[in-house]
Amino acid sequence: MDHRTQLEERIAHLTRHVDELSEVVARQQSELDRLSRRVAMLMAREAERELDTGGSIPLADQKPPHW
Repeated sequence: MDHRTQLEERIAHLTRHVDELSEVVARQQSELDRLSRRVAMLMAREAERELDTGGSIPLADQKPPHW
């Protein structure tokens, strides 16, 4: 096998891996987006619950004590 054929095979191999990794990253971004929406929804629900129970500032909107 000549040097050019080896390089072409290696490029094809690397291209396939880049495509596979790109798909993984796209799936992970989709999952992160979905989880971020859920966290925001849960924070909003908790803030409403805290206000309904007589709290003044929802904990989600308060800065931690070390700030």
